[in-house]
Amino acid sequence: MIVLGIETSCDETAAAIVTDAREIRADVVLSQLDDHTPYGGVVPEIAARAHLEHLDGLIRRAMAEAGIGFGDLDAVAATGGPGLIGGVIVGVMTAKAIAAARGLPFVAVNHLEGHALTARLTDDVAFPYLLLLVSGGHCQLLAVEGVGRYRRLGTTIDDAVGEAFDKTAKLLGLGYPGGPLVEKAAARATNPARFELPRPMLGRPGCDFSFSGLKTAVRRHVEELGGVLSDTDRDDLAAAFQATVAEVLADRCARAIRRFKEEHPQGGALVVAGGVAANKAIRSRLSILAEKQRMPFVAPPLRLCTDNAAMIAWAGIERFRLGESDPLNFAPRPRWPLDPSAAPVIGRAGVGAGVKA
Repeated sequence: MIVLGIETSCDETAAAIVTDAREIRADVVLSQLDDHTPYGGVVPEIAARAHLEHLDGLIRRAMAEAGIGFGDLDAVAATGGPGLIGGVIVGVMTAKAIAAARGLPFVAVNHLEGHALTARLTDDVAFPYLLLLVSGGHCQLLAVEGVGRYRRLGTTIDDAVGEAFDKTAKLLGLGYPGGPLVEKAAARATNPARFELPRPMLGRPGCDFSFSGLKTAVRRHVEELGGVLSDTDRDDLAAAFQATVAEVLADRCARAIRRFKEEHPQGGALVVAGGVAANKAIRSRLSILAEKQRMPFVAPPLRLCTDNAAMIAWAGIERFRLGESDPLNFAPRPRWPLDPSAAPVIGRAGVGAGVKA
């Protein structure tokens, strides 16, 4: 089975060719970083126009790299949400056009499910497993019990962890995108223990997260330094922030592991996915936790943590081989929770909007 995947949910335009033998024949991603950096974040209108301008060319390039034609495809999969709706529409309409013209099945993929199932593409991870999904717009702990079967164990009550990285980077004058820049600054720190920061939700019952107070504490330190940071100040504060986030994530995961093991005594892996999963310090801390808990730890390759179309093609394969596809009147969705039965979080109306996943 050969599937074309299309991803346009935020600021990466991507196309990929993947087979049901877990072979990524082509994986093409065009970043819009230079377009959005002057604004300090993703501008939806600019993102949608860039997708429209470049997607056709990226699809042609992916097909050429894979050495196939449209007649070799078995299905077309595209991100149907959640995300910036203008970009999602571009990808969905392009996929529908190809499907209609070639008489192919169309599969609308939940972008978050793409992240959730990536470990099955890269490592053939068996169900069930515990997933920490961390990105710019999402921070959730989920029990993954099958394709389309996700139970949310915890989520953020305010900022997602990726949002916290971006806001902290802005406070430190590091620029955008925040995650990689904070990580680079932290690696240069000479005194990572210099600044004291709160550990939001640490030791609290449940598996929820909170990062808004941590961002506020970073701002206070910046103000105490007079608002003008030396390189040493910036690096040490970035290191303190990163270490705090890693500690909080590990604490919340430890609580989720206990609950997961009670519900699934046969065990399963701890999987981390999403853009923030590319952070090496966080990956290392979670790997240590999994080893202590005697659980396999799986983190996809860095290039498959950030937005890509290979994960969308694979999620399409997972659904298509279960006999699932979508009609051509499918409506793109700005919000699309993985666990629709989970209670909404007060004050987090934007959860699921896909600010940056």
